[in-house]
Amino acid sequence: MRKPRLPLPILAVCAILTVSAPAAAQTIGVVAPLSDSFALLGGQIRAGAEVAAAERRIAEANIRFVDDSCSAEGGEKAAGAMVAAGVRIVVGFLCSEAIEAAMPILKGANIPVVTPGVRANSLTDQRAKTGWPVYRMAPRADGEREAVSDILVQRWQDELFAIVDDGTIYGRELVESFRLAAELTGLQPVFIDTYRPQMENQIGLVARLRRAGATHVLVGGDRVDVAIMGRDAAELGYDLTIASGEALRAARGDVPLAPGTLMVGLPEPGDTAPSDVIKAFESREIIPEGYAIPGYTAFEVAVEALIRAETSGRTIGEVLRAETFETAMGDIAFDEKGDLAENPYRLFRYDGDDFVLVE
Repeated sequence: MRKPRLPLPILAVCAILTVSAPAAAQTIGVVAPLSDSFALLGGQIRAGAEVAAAERRIAEANIRFVDDSCSAEGGEKAAGAMVAAGVRIVVGFLCSEAIEAAMPILKGANIPVVTPGVRANSLTDQRAKTGWPVYRMAPRADGEREAVSDILVQRWQDELFAIVDDGTIYGRELVESFRLAAELTGLQPVFIDTYRPQMENQIGLVARLRRAGATHVLVGGDRVDVAIMGRDAAELGYDLTIASGEALRAARGDVPLAPGTLMVGLPEPGDTAPSDVIKAFESREIIPEGYAIPGYTAFEVAVEALIRAETSGRTIGEVLRAETFETAMGDIAFDEKGDLAENPYRLFRYDGDDFVLVE
């Protein structure tokens, strides 16, 4: 059980955010796509930051919001605006194009970035070369594959498992990563196949799985196909445990998932956030969905890093690299590249209505 969240020292926050030089009237910057097709998602980040700021009584004058338009040109302009405003730290970005254009400028001004949304591996993999001071709260693009391998290989040591995929890049990469990880521990699947997706039934595939003796199967495919496989296995009286990735969080189709279906996915922020955080959103008539709570959390990290830097004589970057932050999304720490120190993916089991965390 996570210990109760402690409130940030409000007086310390206010002091830090008001003793800055005149050029730094806006201490914390928030960059997000606030126009065009990505405005909804960017608006969620902004709403989260605004709620976090209000909870800590940080005045609007100490925050600078800028639209990056989810483009390279917008990212460059946003970074320039952050530098001109004299901000100390930036929260935000959802698009690789925008943050990649912004980081050289922000690096030159020694302004670190805490991003809740960009997953591209290259953003942090090239840190030794670029020196970009970016800290990623979102999982890496390969985080799901790594978690599937780590979690299922450990749990399926004594199981007869199969792997099947739908032929897409996503599906093949998901199962291939698992297969290689399993082989490193001396495990071999009893059956491997690529199935034809979007069929009305998968009776043939399920029958082949049963003949091979598989009791468990990892599916690299979408929710619809996984649901059909589960239905067809039940109709054949075949006790088959099906696992897949976060694609299972897609909208429900006509065929429900079979109870017991396993998913390696991300916890829903709204399901795990403390009640006081949810109430803070609700009191402002804001629905805490999408990037709202990640935006709130990124702002929490930025404020706390700023406080610890000011009170310890370290730089904000030094604090972000070395310390753990207690947030609405749990404890957050970053590794040497700026990625999350712990992979956030977890194992869930479908109970017939929703996905329940498997401890």
